[in-house]
Amino acid sequence: MTHAGERSKEPALSDGSERVASGPTGEEIAFPEFSQEVKQVWNHNSSYWDGYMGEGNDFVEVLCWPAIQKLLNVQPGQSVLDIACGNGLTSRRLGRLGARVVAFDVAEEMVRFAQKRTTSSDGDISYLVHDANDARLIGLFGEASFDSALSNMALFDMAEIEPLFRNLARLLKPGGIFVFSMMHPCFNQAHSVPYCERAEIEGEEVTTFGVRVSGYMTPTMFKGRALAGQPLPQPYFHRPIHSILNVGLRAGFVLNGIEERAFPPTHPPGRREVSWGPNFSEIPPVIVFRLQRL
Repeated sequence: MTHAGERSKEPALSDGSERVASGPTGEEIAFPEFSQEVKQVWNHNSSYWDGYMGEGNDFVEVLCWPAIQKLLNVQPGQSVLDIACGNGLTSRRLGRLGARVVAFDVAEEMVRFAQKRTTSSDGDISYLVHDANDARLIGLFGEASFDSALSNMALFDMAEIEPLFRNLARLLKPGGIFVFSMMHPCFNQAHSVPYCERAEIEGEEVTTFGVRVSGYMTPTMFKGRALAGQPLPQPYFHRPIHSILNVGLRAGFVLNGIEERAFPPTHPPGRREVSWGPNFSEIPPVIVFRLQRL
């Protein structure tokens, strides 16, 4: 559990480090040996990410936040848990919608930047340093304490996710919802490569943009730099969609909302033809889920 910042418009750059995991059920995909490294990397990268992300980028404004706002449907006075809040950019948006926000991150330096950026005009927000997978969250907040929870672009940064879902099943009120956005596991992961092809067809040059996928089903840890110039590569944890959702179903949630988000064809182009942007308007780099506690 690390941060709520979004991925840049560039594909993640792998440094070649990779490990495969499988659990006893074939779906319990965990990489606990990387938990401490995740925390260390995000503390080290916190200043760079805060300076780059600020209050959001195109991934936030165009892809993530419109779907989050729709699926979360925050009402004034509701209590919302912001998981892996990073520099607090989603926490402040929730606060300005009138929610009572409790936000936490495993990286204390990210929380420090969140506190620094937050003012009284951002509403009722409390920041904490905590691990989303720590069962002590129940004792800290109490059972059935929250109307809803959000995790924005962070689950793929978590070495484990099943303890988080078990915690949320107890922290949320009956009928409470959990919305989480993430890089699309099909199209925006270590084994997917955007491409551009040009061919002459009947005397006309035709350009085709797409994504080649060479792997998907196997849970994998790999390291990459999401932002150009990022000090340290971060561990990513790829999990296929069925594995992620089955974790939620086992914890007592049902899926009742989903959005796949792509940049519209009218969006300004990126620095390169194969940057996420208008050339890939038919391919979503982001997916957003809504689960409800039974």
